[in-house]
Amino acid sequence: MKSTGFVKIIDKMGRIVLPMEIRKVLNLTEDGSAVEIFTENDMVVLKKYQPGCIFCHNVDNLVDYHGVKICEDCIADMADRAKNTL
Repeated sequence: MKSTGFVKIIDKMGRIVLPMEIRKVLNLTEDGSAVEIFTENDMVVLKKYQPGCIFCHNVDNLVDYHGVKICEDCIADMADRAKNTL
């Protein structure tokens, strides 16, 4: 993990502001970007949230199916299983 050099103060509501430079690097926008929050020992880690496949949680080769993310591998697996049950 590398230091960004930024130190932020937590306000009375418990909030911090992510610096614009970090938001740009991670392509985080004010129109609904999400971050995941992790803790380990005395660290809080923010990670850009990328929803994965509903079945295997893979974040690559996703297809949106009625608002649900499914990866191409799981789609192929479901197609194979459907063929084998007919």
